[in-house]
Amino acid sequence: MPHKTLLDRIRAEYLEMPGLRLKLEQAQRLCGVERSQCKVVLDALVNERFLCVKPDGAYARLTDGGMPRPRPAKVMAPPMARQARAK
Repeated sequence: MPHKTLLDRIRAEYLEMPGLRLKLEQAQRLCGVERSQCKVVLDALVNERFLCVKPDGAYARLTDGGMPRPRPAKVMAPPMARQARAK
């Protein structure tokens, strides 16, 4: 599999499955490529700061869990509408 194709494939897997954590052997099996080729691509994604390597050796998205959920907006009714509701 060409380098760019494998790079795009692995990136797509991580984008499709938030929280995905794969060790080298697991990524290799998932993509069906040789270990050395898989390692080069995973390390390239680490260098691009798309992935990071966890202490257990698993590759995970750098931003997993880092994006807080947005808070719902609060809307204030105009003064006339508040007065009408109070009656």
